[in-house]
Amino acid sequence: MNAPPVAIDFKAWERHIVLADGHAVQIRPIRPDDEALYDGFVAAVTPEDARMRFLGPMRALSHAQVDYFTHLDCARAMAFIALHETNGEMLGVARLHDTGDAAAEYAVIVRSDLKSHGLGWQLMQMTIEYARAKRLRIMEGKVLYENTTMLEMCRHLGFRISSDPGDAAVCNVRLQL
Repeated sequence: MNAPPVAIDFKAWERHIVLADGHAVQIRPIRPDDEALYDGFVAAVTPEDARMRFLGPMRALSHAQVDYFTHLDCARAMAFIALHETNGEMLGVARLHDTGDAAAEYAVIVRSDLKSHGLGWQLMQMTIEYARAKRLRIMEGKVLYENTTMLEMCRHLGFRISSDPGDAAVCNVRLQL
């Protein structure tokens, strides 16, 4: 059984934060016009960080992929984009897609030069908050074993971590909401 639909007040999901290094950041639901920000963002993500997010090599995102990422069916998906408050550059994004039975899969990626500044943590917390507001029961994802930073964050946030029976290189992470 899927969670009942929730009316989304986009303004209520906007946040203004300051990272430990002083970056002022706006986090808000993604919009179709954010598509133009992806080229600069992708250029600022190392191939290794892209591999960690997509669980395999990723050279570039196609126009179709970026279109999919920025045009959401809000009944089934949400994405929060992090933007530099001064210059409007895309700094990161967290996604949540309903998978059925009141569960959703998440994914997070932060610009490589901003890793370890707390932005991924902020995006994860906002995604969890949104999942709870939507009355989902489970939030889950797949993380490469070597992505120790994401696995440590998941542990700290209360996710259960287990081996993926279909892929020895992947962990399944699951948070009971």
